[in-house]
Amino acid sequence: MAINFVPLDKEKHKDLKVAVNSSFSFAKNTHLAAATIREFAQLAATMPLVFIEDPTSKRHHVVTMLGMEQGQNLFLTGDSWKGPHVPMNILRYPFDVRPDGDKLGVYIDENSDLVSTGEGQALFTDAGEPSEFLDGRQKFLADLANSEMLTQRFVAKVVELDLLDQIQIRLTYQDGKQRNVTGMMSINEKKLLELPEEQVLELHKAGFLGAIYAVMMSVGQLNRLVELSNDTENPIRNMQLSAVQPEEQQASEEAPSE
Repeated sequence: MAINFVPLDKEKHKDLKVAVNSSFSFAKNTHLAAATIREFAQLAATMPLVFIEDPTSKRHHVVTMLGMEQGQNLFLTGDSWKGPHVPMNILRYPFDVRPDGDKLGVYIDENSDLVSTGEGQALFTDAGEPSEFLDGRQKFLADLANSEMLTQRFVAKVVELDLLDQIQIRLTYQDGKQRNVTGMMSINEKKLLELPEEQVLELHKAGFLGAIYAVMMSVGQLNRLVELSNDTENPIRNMQLSAVQPEEQQASEEAPSE
Protein backbone atom coordinates (compact mmCIF):
# COMPACT_ATOMS: atom_id res chain seq x y z
CA MET A 1 0.00 0.00 0.00
CA ALA A 2 1.31 3.46 -0.93
CA ILE A 3 2.63 5.77 1.77
CA ASN A 4 0.11 8.43 2.73
CA PHE A 5 1.47 11.08 5.10
CA VAL A 6 -1.22 13.40 6.45
CA PRO A 7 -1.15 16.03 9.22
CA LEU A 8 -1.70 14.46 12.63
CA ASP A 9 -5.12 15.57 13.88
CA LYS A 10 -6.38 14.98 17.42
CA GLU A 11 -9.97 14.60 16.24
CA LYS A 12 -9.42 12.49 13.15
CA HIS A 13 -6.75 10.31 14.78
CA LYS A 14 -8.00 10.20 18.36
CA ASP A 15 -8.35 6.41 18.31
CA LEU A 16 -5.14 5.60 16.47
CA LYS A 17 -2.38 3.52 18.06
CA VAL A 18 1.17 2.84 16.91
CA ALA A 19 2.81 -0.53 17.30
CA VAL A 20 6.17 -0.30 19.04
CA ASN A 21 8.49 -3.13 18.03
CA SER A 22 11.95 -3.78 16.61
CA SER A 23 10.68 -4.47 13.09
CA PHE A 24 12.13 -2.39 10.25
CA SER A 25 10.36 -4.24 7.46
CA PHE A 26 9.02 -0.91 6.12
CA ALA A 27 12.63 -0.01 5.17
CA LYS A 28 13.45 -3.23 3.30
CA ASN A 29 13.53 -1.45 -0.08
CA THR A 30 15.36 1.65 1.18
CA HIS A 31 18.92 1.84 -0.18
CA LEU A 32 19.51 5.50 0.73
CA ALA A 33 18.41 7.35 3.87
CA ALA A 34 18.78 11.04 4.63
CA ALA A 35 21.41 11.65 7.31
CA THR A 36 21.64 14.62 9.67
CA ILE A 37 24.78 16.22 11.00
CA ARG A 38 24.17 15.37 14.67
CA GLU A 39 24.32 11.65 13.86
CA PHE A 40 27.24 11.72 11.41
CA ALA A 41 29.80 10.45 13.94
CA GLN A 42 27.67 7.45 14.93
CA LEU A 43 26.56 6.57 11.41
CA ALA A 44 30.08 6.93 10.00
CA ALA A 45 31.22 4.05 12.21
CA THR A 46 28.74 1.71 10.51
CA MET A 47 27.75 2.92 7.03
CA PRO A 48 28.98 5.19 4.22
CA LEU A 49 27.86 8.81 4.05
CA VAL A 50 27.81 10.47 0.62
CA PHE A 51 26.42 13.57 -1.06
CA ILE A 52 23.85 13.40 -3.83
CA GLU A 53 22.28 16.12 -5.98
CA ASP A 54 18.56 16.36 -6.62
CA PRO A 55 18.35 16.55 -10.44
CA THR A 56 15.22 18.69 -10.27
CA SER A 57 16.03 21.24 -7.55
CA LYS A 58 19.84 20.96 -7.97
CA ARG A 59 20.08 20.93 -4.18
CA HIS A 60 22.63 18.69 -2.50
CA HIS A 61 21.86 16.28 0.33
CA VAL A 62 23.79 13.96 2.62
CA VAL A 63 22.56 10.39 2.63
CA THR A 64 23.74 7.14 4.12
CA MET A 65 24.11 4.15 1.82
CA LEU A 66 22.20 1.11 3.04
CA GLY A 67 22.73 -0.89 -0.15
CA MET A 68 24.53 -0.84 -3.49
CA GLU A 69 21.39 -1.17 -5.60
CA GLN A 70 17.96 0.45 -5.66
CA GLY A 71 15.48 -1.45 -3.54
CA GLN A 72 18.23 -3.15 -1.53
CA ASN A 73 18.79 -2.63 2.20
CA LEU A 74 21.75 -4.76 3.24
CA PHE A 75 21.27 -3.82 6.91
CA LEU A 76 18.07 -5.81 7.14
CA THR A 77 17.81 -9.53 7.73
CA GLY A 78 14.11 -10.20 7.75
CA ASP A 79 12.78 -7.44 10.00
CA SER A 80 15.92 -7.07 12.16
CA TRP A 81 18.52 -4.33 11.77
CA LYS A 82 22.14 -5.46 11.48
CA GLY A 83 24.22 -2.76 13.14
CA PRO A 84 24.39 -0.58 16.25
CA HIS A 85 22.96 2.58 14.66
CA VAL A 86 19.80 3.32 12.69
CA PRO A 87 19.41 6.66 10.85
CA MET A 88 17.00 9.06 12.54
CA ASN A 89 15.01 9.36 9.32
CA ILE A 90 14.21 5.66 9.59
CA LEU A 91 13.60 5.70 13.35
CA ARG A 92 11.00 8.48 12.93
CA TYR A 93 8.62 6.31 10.89
CA PRO A 94 5.55 6.22 10.77
CA PHE A 95 5.86 9.91 11.70
CA ASP A 96 7.41 12.80 9.84
CA VAL A 97 7.85 16.51 10.44
CA ARG A 98 7.05 18.81 7.53
CA PRO A 99 6.19 22.45 6.84
CA ASP A 100 2.56 23.09 7.72
CA GLY A 101 1.68 26.66 6.83
CA ASP A 102 4.20 28.99 8.51
CA LYS A 103 5.36 26.35 11.03
CA LEU A 104 6.42 22.72 11.20
CA GLY A 105 3.77 20.08 11.74
CA VAL A 106 3.74 16.41 12.72
CA TYR A 107 2.56 14.04 9.98
CA ILE A 108 1.67 10.35 10.12
CA ASP A 109 1.50 7.65 7.46
CA GLU A 110 -2.11 6.49 7.71
CA ASN A 111 -1.34 3.46 5.53
CA SER A 112 1.49 2.16 7.67
CA ASP A 113 1.24 -1.38 9.03
CA LEU A 114 2.38 0.09 12.36
CA VAL A 115 -0.76 2.23 12.63
CA SER A 116 -4.15 0.83 13.68
CA THR A 117 -6.97 1.19 16.16
CA GLY A 118 -6.06 -2.12 17.80
CA GLU A 119 -2.83 -2.91 19.65
CA GLY A 120 -0.13 -0.34 20.31
CA GLN A 121 0.63 2.97 21.98
CA ALA A 122 -2.23 5.46 22.01
CA LEU A 123 -1.50 8.83 20.41
CA PHE A 124 -3.98 10.83 22.45
CA THR A 125 -5.50 10.65 25.92
CA ASP A 126 -9.25 10.49 26.51
CA ALA A 127 -9.12 14.25 27.02
CA GLY A 128 -7.64 14.71 23.54
CA GLU A 129 -4.17 15.65 24.75
CA PRO A 130 -0.97 14.10 23.34
CA SER A 131 -0.12 10.88 25.14
CA GLU A 132 3.24 10.35 26.84
CA PHE A 133 4.25 8.26 23.83
CA LEU A 134 3.30 10.97 21.31
CA ASP A 135 4.98 13.64 23.43
CA GLY A 136 8.22 11.67 23.22
CA ARG A 137 7.84 11.25 19.46
CA GLN A 138 7.21 14.98 19.03
CA LYS A 139 10.40 15.82 20.93
CA PHE A 140 12.33 13.37 18.75
CA LEU A 141 10.88 14.94 15.59
CA ALA A 142 11.79 18.43 16.86
CA ASP A 143 15.40 17.27 17.37
CA LEU A 144 15.36 15.77 13.88
CA ALA A 145 14.02 18.98 12.32
CA ASN A 146 16.66 21.11 14.09
CA SER A 147 19.41 18.74 12.97
CA GLU A 148 18.13 18.81 9.39
CA MET A 149 18.23 22.62 9.34
CA LEU A 150 21.83 22.57 10.58
CA THR A 151 22.65 19.93 7.97
CA GLN A 152 21.30 22.19 5.22
CA ARG A 153 23.67 24.96 6.36
CA PHE A 154 26.54 22.47 6.45
CA VAL A 155 25.82 21.23 2.92
CA ALA A 156 25.48 24.80 1.61
CA LYS A 157 28.92 25.68 3.02
CA VAL A 158 30.57 22.55 1.58
CA VAL A 159 29.09 23.34 -1.86
CA GLU A 160 30.07 27.02 -1.57
CA LEU A 161 33.70 26.02 -0.85
CA ASP A 162 33.66 23.61 -3.83
CA LEU A 163 34.85 20.67 -1.72
CA LEU A 164 32.88 17.95 -3.50
CA ASP A 165 34.06 15.55 -6.18
CA GLN A 166 32.04 12.90 -7.95
CA ILE A 167 32.93 9.33 -7.08
CA GLN A 168 32.03 5.97 -8.58
CA ILE A 169 32.09 2.42 -7.31
CA ARG A 170 32.94 -0.46 -9.64
CA LEU A 171 31.45 -3.73 -8.46
CA THR A 172 32.10 -7.30 -9.51
CA TYR A 173 29.61 -9.87 -8.26
CA GLN A 174 30.11 -13.53 -7.51
CA ASP A 175 28.43 -14.53 -10.77
CA GLY A 176 30.83 -12.34 -12.76
CA LYS A 177 28.34 -9.52 -13.36
CA GLN A 178 29.88 -6.04 -13.21
CA ARG A 179 28.26 -2.66 -12.66
CA ASN A 180 29.17 0.93 -11.83
CA VAL A 181 27.45 2.84 -9.04
CA THR A 182 27.50 6.57 -9.83
CA GLY A 183 25.69 9.79 -8.92
CA MET A 184 27.48 10.24 -5.58
CA MET A 185 29.93 12.82 -4.31
CA SER A 186 32.38 13.00 -1.42
CA ILE A 187 34.83 15.46 0.11
CA ASN A 188 38.05 16.04 -1.83
CA GLU A 189 40.75 15.98 0.85
CA LYS A 190 43.22 17.92 -1.30
CA LYS A 191 40.73 20.78 -1.71
CA LEU A 192 40.08 20.73 2.03
CA LEU A 193 43.79 20.95 2.88
CA GLU A 194 44.23 23.84 0.46
CA LEU A 195 41.58 26.01 2.12
CA PRO A 196 42.81 29.30 3.63
CA GLU A 197 43.23 29.17 7.41
CA GLU A 198 40.39 31.61 8.02
CA GLN A 199 37.95 29.34 6.18
CA VAL A 200 39.16 26.29 8.11
CA LEU A 201 38.65 28.21 11.35
CA GLU A 202 35.17 29.21 10.23
CA LEU A 203 34.31 25.55 9.54
CA HIS A 204 35.69 24.56 12.94
CA LYS A 205 33.71 27.20 14.85
CA ALA A 206 30.52 26.23 13.01
CA GLY A 207 31.02 22.60 14.03
CA PHE A 208 31.38 21.59 10.39
CA LEU A 209 35.01 20.44 10.34
CA GLY A 210 34.30 17.34 12.42
CA ALA A 211 31.32 16.56 10.20
CA ILE A 212 33.53 16.79 7.11
CA TYR A 213 36.01 14.31 8.53
CA ALA A 214 33.17 11.99 9.61
CA VAL A 215 31.94 11.90 6.00
CA MET A 216 35.45 11.27 4.70
CA MET A 217 36.11 8.46 7.19
CA SER A 218 32.74 6.85 6.52
CA VAL A 219 33.68 5.98 2.94
CA GLY A 220 35.67 3.09 4.41
CA GLN A 221 32.36 1.56 5.45
CA LEU A 222 31.74 0.62 1.82
CA ASN A 223 33.64 -2.51 2.83
CA ARG A 224 30.89 -3.13 5.37
CA LEU A 225 28.33 -3.19 2.54
CA VAL A 226 30.48 -5.68 0.65
CA GLU A 227 30.61 -7.84 3.78
CA LEU A 228 26.84 -7.62 4.28
CA SER A 229 26.29 -8.66 0.66
CA ASN A 230 27.58 -12.13 1.62
CA ASP A 231 24.09 -12.79 2.97
CA THR A 232 22.53 -12.20 -0.47
CA GLU A 233 22.08 -14.60 -3.37
CA ASN A 234 24.79 -12.86 -5.39
CA PRO A 235 27.52 -11.44 -3.09
CA ILE A 236 29.92 -8.71 -4.16
CA ARG A 237 33.31 -10.28 -4.91
CA ASN A 238 35.30 -7.11 -5.58
CA MET A 239 34.84 -3.35 -5.16
CA GLN A 240 36.89 -0.43 -6.47
CA LEU A 241 36.27 3.18 -5.44
CA SER A 242 37.57 6.01 -7.61
CA ALA A 243 37.03 9.68 -8.32
CA VAL A 244 35.23 10.50 -11.56
CA GLN A 245 37.74 12.17 -13.86
CA PRO A 246 36.70 15.48 -15.51
CA GLU A 247 36.52 13.89 -18.97
CA GLU A 248 34.35 11.05 -17.61
CA GLN A 249 32.08 13.54 -15.87
CA GLN A 250 31.67 15.61 -19.07
CA ALA A 251 30.92 12.49 -21.11
CA SER A 252 28.32 11.46 -18.55
CA GLU A 253 26.69 14.90 -18.64
CA GLU A 254 26.61 14.91 -22.46
CA ALA A 255 25.36 11.35 -22.85
CA PRO A 256 21.62 10.98 -23.53
CA SER A 257 19.63 9.61 -20.61
CA GLU A 258 18.28 6.09 -20.90
